Amino acid sequence: MNLKLIIGLVFMVTIANSQPQILDKVIAIVGKNPLLLSEVETTILQQKEKKVVDENARCKIFEDLLFQKLLLSQADRDSIVVADAEVDNELTRRIQYYVGMLGSEEKFEAFYGKRISVFKDELRDDVKNQLLAQKMQQKITGETKLTPNEVRTYFGTLPIDSLPLVNSELELGHIVRKPPISDEAKAAVRTQLEIYRQRVINGESMSVIAALYSEDPGSAKNGGRYESVMRGQMVPEFEAVAFRLKTGEVSEIFETTYGYHFIQLLARKGESVDVRHILMSPKISALEILKAKDELDSIREIIANGSINFSDAALKYSNDKDTKQNSGLLINPNTNSAKWELDEIGEMDQNLVFMLENQMKVGDVSPVIQYVGTDSKQAWRIIYLKSRTEPHKANMKDDYIKLLNMATFQKQKNAIEHWIEKKSKSTYIKIDEPFNTCKLEYNWTINP
Repeated sequence: MNLKLIIGLVFMVTIANSQPQILDKVIAIVGKNPLLLSEVETTILQQKEKKVVDENARCKIFEDLLFQKLLLSQADRDSIVVADAEVDNELTRRIQYYVGMLGSEEKFEAFYGKRISVFKDELRDDVKNQLLAQKMQQKITGETKLTPNEVRTYFGTLPIDSLPLVNSELELGHIVRKPPISDEAKAAVRTQLEIYRQRVINGESMSVIAALYSEDPGSAKNGGRYESVMRGQMVPEFEAVAFRLKTGEVSEIFETTYGYHFIQLLARKGESVDVRHILMSPKISALEILKAKDELDSIREIIANGSINFSDAALKYSNDKDTKQNSGLLINPNTNSAKWELDEIGEMDQNLVFMLENQMKVGDVSPVIQYVGTDSKQAWRIIYLKSRTEPHKANMKDDYIKLLNMATFQKQKNAIEHWIEKKSKSTYIKIDEPFNTCKLEYNWTINP
């Protein structure tokens, strides 16, 4: 069973617009909670889109949903509650995801054929039940924390031929140098942007000015317009300005990591805003770009001759605030560790994969290479190959984090197994055809 639960994955109605209607009926009852055939079939359709359905999917999904209903039944007994604000926040988060996929609130409403407020009302009970089930599951598994000794004991229970194969993994560090932006360049761009701002205030079309002069590739072609911007979508400085403007108001010039902006608020629509903005970035001369490269070449040289180690050099010289305090190490967001598989590195930079595979040994520092950071600005960096493992069977020394995750999963799974066996005995559960022939993973007590 998926410990994250099937219940938190998607809107049930997402598929309804593109799939035939399902003839519905009750296929199980857990306590006072009915399980509908449509819940199983809709989930199957959703998982087919993700290409994760196997031949046993129907029974697996059925058991996941049976577990959800048992969680709801016990949540009611334990008087677990979900606040309206929690439901609202979750509804907003999910709708924001689909609005982002479709492009705007208007396109969202056109696609579903209903207002967002109606959409929320229809989904409120389902989302509330999902949150209740999640809270109940968290109560069962708790904050599962294992000691190293428990992980070692778990590892000792694994048969040799069942140990997972771990692909080659690398630890990488980098030092980034960004070309400095002169005060004169900053002043020049602010002056030019203020000219455009005054033209808008005096009645000229901001849409035309943005299309002609804005340096934001994401909005310039649309006259600088962003629709249905919700909190969390833009950088904090942008949102702080956008959400305090009045309709029609033009902001002062402000700075973000991307450069300098001003915004006009077009409309406020509940929890989102429509804005128009113009972005301009200070110009960096070719001389400053080459100067930054030369600086990094010099830093690489003093690392190579042993005058400073890579960790200290990262702290002293790197312009990347996210890594300089951590010895320059790059953290893999998929695992929250410093280890990367080559295909994960390839998602960032295929050229870097070639260099790491064919040109670098452990301990090497790469030549200076071009780099574009999260701020979309040109920079330079050097890469340090700290370690490389060969493909191998998992072991405690090299793969503790992987084994910790496996042991934690197993402990949570055991807690759920024990809970289902215990609670199903004290809860009315009845299963109808065609699912009464399913071979369930857990030991349920089912009424005949």
